[in-house]
Amino acid sequence: MEAYQPGVCNIGSTQRRARRQAGIGSFGVAAAIVLAVALSVLPTGALWATAPFLFGGWLGVLQDYFRFCVAFGALARYDLSGSGGAAGSVAEREAVAADRKRAATILGIAAVFSAVSTALVVALGSLL
Repeated sequence: MEAYQPGVCNIGSTQRRARRQAGIGSFGVAAAIVLAVALSVLPTGALWATAPFLFGGWLGVLQDYFRFCVAFGALARYDLSGSGGAAGSVAEREAVAADRKRAATILGIAAVFSAVSTALVVALGSLL
């Protein structure tokens, strides 16, 4: 059984799995765009279209890794129900602040990772 921990853990294994799968799916769409460009189905400029999918992919896997949902953190909620824990709202001011800080941190990491990976995809794609 997992327990809610402010700024540390606000989702259980079921929620983590959903975010991991969404992240992997998003990376898959980005890979499909790269493949379409590599096969000359799309122009090289289309590689910029990987940016939102790379962001979504990073966000999904980071939420899984950190055991923390960005949206739940922003909305002062938690859901560990799929892991034998509880689900509900966060009322304590300090806990809400810690959750929102963690959510912003994860968003920032995902933004940096997606910017770097998009730049790499576009740079390498220009070599095609």
